[in-house]
Amino acid sequence: MFKRKGHVPPTASYKEVWSKGDAADKLSFFFMGVSALKNKQWAKGLSLLISEIVFLVWFIFSGVSALSMLSNLGENKTKKVVFDQAQGVYVTKQPDNSVLILLFGIMALFLVIGFICLYVTNLRSTRANYIKKRDGKHIATNKEELASLLDSRLHATLMFIPMLGILFFTVLPTVFMISMAFTNYDRQHPIGFSWTGFQAFGNVLSGDLAGTFFPVLGWTLIWAVAATATTFLGGVLLALLIESKGIKHRKVWRTIFIVVYAVPQFVSLLLIAQFLDAQGPLNTLLQNWGWISGPLHFIDNEAAPWVARLTVIIVNMWIGIPVSMLVSMAIIQNLPQDQIEAARIDGANVFQIFHNITFPQILFVMGPSLIQQFIGNINNFNVIFLLTGGKPMNNNYNGAGSTDLLVNWLYNLTFGQQQRYNASAVLGILIFILSATISLIAYRHTTAFKEG
Repeated sequence: MFKRKGHVPPTASYKEVWSKGDAADKLSFFFMGVSALKNKQWAKGLSLLISEIVFLVWFIFSGVSALSMLSNLGENKTKKVVFDQAQGVYVTKQPDNSVLILLFGIMALFLVIGFICLYVTNLRSTRANYIKKRDGKHIATNKEELASLLDSRLHATLMFIPMLGILFFTVLPTVFMISMAFTNYDRQHPIGFSWTGFQAFGNVLSGDLAGTFFPVLGWTLIWAVAATATTFLGGVLLALLIESKGIKHRKVWRTIFIVVYAVPQFVSLLLIAQFLDAQGPLNTLLQNWGWISGPLHFIDNEAAPWVARLTVIIVNMWIGIPVSMLVSMAIIQNLPQDQIEAARIDGANVFQIFHNITFPQILFVMGPSLIQQFIGNINNFNVIFLLTGGKPMNNNYNGAGSTDLLVNWLYNLTFGQQQRYNASAVLGILIFILSATISLIAYRHTTAFKEG
């Protein structure tokens, strides 16, 4: 039923519920679900009450300890030999596992926040029941409450499990990773580490890693722009060529490029890496034909940095153009033909039609997708890792090669010899900030956003 325009639903403050409500309403401020049980909403009442009991038991016996240890991530930071009075011998005392302490502490914070949200839900339910009693309205029975979960509140029922999955497998790991950026968790402190504030950020932005961060950041942005622009323009031009009049065997051409897209990316990249190797088929053929006297270095340690970077961009075109081609063909096939015919009658040539009709329509539809591709290229780990492995190496960089992107450098710092987990966490945060900022700015300037 729709509410009348300007109609304000009846309400009440929590102060009124406390002062004028019955005993069950007042007890609900301390024992969740009592009001629901009083009104025979058994499922809701028992769920709230049992949740509170379980939370309080956990909080007393485990939660307080987890939250208190979160402040210092454990008192014992190093291995110590101490005298055990009970056994009468010296024993080795291992350092506190700060990783587990941090993880359990963050989980404890999540549980406390979740309980607070559940408590607010309990208060809202109590207030809703109080208003209905005060105004003489019908209070939903237990059966009606359960039925609403499959009707008016079906969205909440269906979203419950996915939201839990997002919370524990996305939000929790993200918060855990962000927390690592404010510690000294690295190879020298693999088990017991401490909070260090913004020291890791200083190391990346102005310390020993700054000489690597800013050049790699510059190359990452150049790569993202070049990779996105070349695949987009190449896909559009290829789609126009295939869809143009007079082209025969269109299905064959479409199939060929779809096969390129269908082949797993890692297979294509590994094969191309072998093909471009100094001892690979390309150099072997060129030397056998007498065109070159020695092997050409495209992606190995002896390659010039600009050659390796240009090679990566060109190879990425082979992988990315078919995707843009498929989307562009779908748009071209649905373009308003009356506008194109009218433009031809008015004397417009092919380039004018493309510039004023075809390309704006394609850009309008693919604008948000281009932003997504750009952000994907910033985080495109596979192309660099599988094709060059970061080569050629750069002696001026700390743990990165000339073709490494920020995300590849993050991987090297985490799983390489340095194992600077805190610096890796900082890079993760900076990549997120960079991606989010560019996404918001670019999307707000798209035609789809302005006309939406």
